[in-house]
Amino acid sequence: MNSVTLVIIALLFFALAYRYYGAFIAAKVLALDDKRTTPAHSLNDGQNYHPTNKWVLFGHHFAAISGAGPLIGPVLAAQFGYAPGFLWILLGAVIAGGVHDITILVASIRRNGKSLAEIARHEISPFAGLVGSIAILIIIVLALAGLGLAVVNALRESSWGTFTIAMTIPVAFFVGLWMYRIRRGHIAEASVIGVIGVLAALILGGMVPGSHFAPYFTLSREGIIIAIAGYGFIASVLPVWMLLCPRDYLSSYLKIGTIFALIAGVFIVHPELKMPAFTPYVHGGGPVFAGKLFPFLFITIACGAISGFHSLVASGTTPKMSNLERDALPIGYGAMLTEGLVSIIALIAACSLHPADYFAINVPAQNFAALGMTPVNLGQLSTQVGEQVAGRPGGAVSLAVGFAQIFAGIPGLKYLMSYWYHFAIMFEALFILTTIDTGTRVARFLVQEFAGRIWQPMERTDWLPGTLLATGLVVAAWGGFILTGSIATIWPMFGVANQLLAAVALAVATAAILNAGKKQYVWVTLVPLAFVAVTTLYAGWCNIFQIYIPLSHAPGKLLLGWLNASLTAVILLCAVVVLIETVRRAYKVLAQEHYTRKGQRVAVKDGFPEEPLTYGEA
Repeated sequence: MNSVTLVIIALLFFALAYRYYGAFIAAKVLALDDKRTTPAHSLNDGQNYHPTNKWVLFGHHFAAISGAGPLIGPVLAAQFGYAPGFLWILLGAVIAGGVHDITILVASIRRNGKSLAEIARHEISPFAGLVGSIAILIIIVLALAGLGLAVVNALRESSWGTFTIAMTIPVAFFVGLWMYRIRRGHIAEASVIGVIGVLAALILGGMVPGSHFAPYFTLSREGIIIAIAGYGFIASVLPVWMLLCPRDYLSSYLKIGTIFALIAGVFIVHPELKMPAFTPYVHGGGPVFAGKLFPFLFITIACGAISGFHSLVASGTTPKMSNLERDALPIGYGAMLTEGLVSIIALIAACSLHPADYFAINVPAQNFAALGMTPVNLGQLSTQVGEQVAGRPGGAVSLAVGFAQIFAGIPGLKYLMSYWYHFAIMFEALFILTTIDTGTRVARFLVQEFAGRIWQPMERTDWLPGTLLATGLVVAAWGGFILTGSIATIWPMFGVANQLLAAVALAVATAAILNAGKKQYVWVTLVPLAFVAVTTLYAGWCNIFQIYIPLSHAPGKLLLGWLNASLTAVILLCAVVVLIETVRRAYKVLAQEHYTRKGQRVAVKDGFPEEPLTYGEA
């Protein structure tokens, strides 16, 4: 099978899924109704609650959910071959990821933009909400660490990439001012200004290496971590319209535009899939990571098929800005399918490299030497992109090289390889940073919500001291993990944490559907819940006993190994508790012979309410 065939299959499959399965979920399962007032209107405060144009919000949501996962995950999973990842991304995005995203988004909209933990408290039980809060807080910190690590490895010692990313911040500020203050509502004008600004940042970035500005933008690993932490802190504290929303909106233009340009490039260049459909590493022992195809494929691809992190965005910033209920279909389900398409393209780009080149980039030099492979085009690739690409594990560099090869294969663009490489690095970094800013903000909401139970002023998201304290704690936590971890330790833990969160969110969505009196549709969330829960619990067990406990025996790694093992065990236990509480809730609902709305009995026909109930009314 060739790369063009894979892209055609993905485009057709996702288009049909959106048209039929997505529409079925929106109309029948969730009964979306624009007559319901969304919290963006009822709680509009100009700070966090703010009615937003559907496509601007799509841009924010897509930019926020599509971080490192859909790019890095498929690239790392390419060590198994292209077939397993391709099949899981197609099926997972449609029946699991898209369902997960839209159901949680609607649940949050109908609960005034409350977080996933608060929804769990109402839909399942107060105990499930408490346990969920603990698990979600740990998981989001691990997720942000995993996402941040990818951008650190891509930008360290790269003055071009760092300059370009830095310049997108003032561009986003200006676009936000233009869109919401200078020329309120003139979205097209703001879009043009922003796109020109981002492209100018890329072109000017090419002049930085070798100039007297280069030392200011050539940062070490630690310098990049500090810079990202500072950005995450500022973006979380400022009003959404000032930086987060316009930056994400602009990033979505770049992301979606680049993906469609890559699709066009695949049709023009017809890149050969040099990686086989299946490699011997499906049985384990791979040089990128040692796990077997089952269950490690699913936690490695992560966000490309289903991501628990999406539930934090879908119950964090997005529901607070949703203008109409029916916007949830393109924003919730549509954005996930778009992310699935991103993952397909990333997989093709990685698999278009010669296997020896792919492993030479993604495996430390000393480990690669033991494989007995001889690189094919590695030296030439390093010369063309202007940077040493060997021994740069993490997936980001190999993906950028794959993207650059596709663009450079287009007639007339062959000699712009270095620009395409750095454009791809910027593309990846923007993907990740737009998740970092939203993720930090969502985590800040969660910390304030949780702390508000102890001291009520902390619950107010517009109270500056509480905002600064909560944000500082979150940033310090994920920044610390990046400082002490590596892709080999953080990514498996991120994958398990992310997928466990998806299982928790699907459990909440299942309870919500039951509470709404729609038992006949519970299979929509129950099927992906069962699969994700089983694979991820098993993967977590493997992580503890195959990675982290052996790591603790390495010199100087005792504390890190046991810390990782302990955190993984805690989130596994929390997920199991939430699943048990969901089963108890389901039994209670299914045992009812009648339903109530606000204490009043509701007429029942054939076992279901004659009038649909909204979430939490059963």
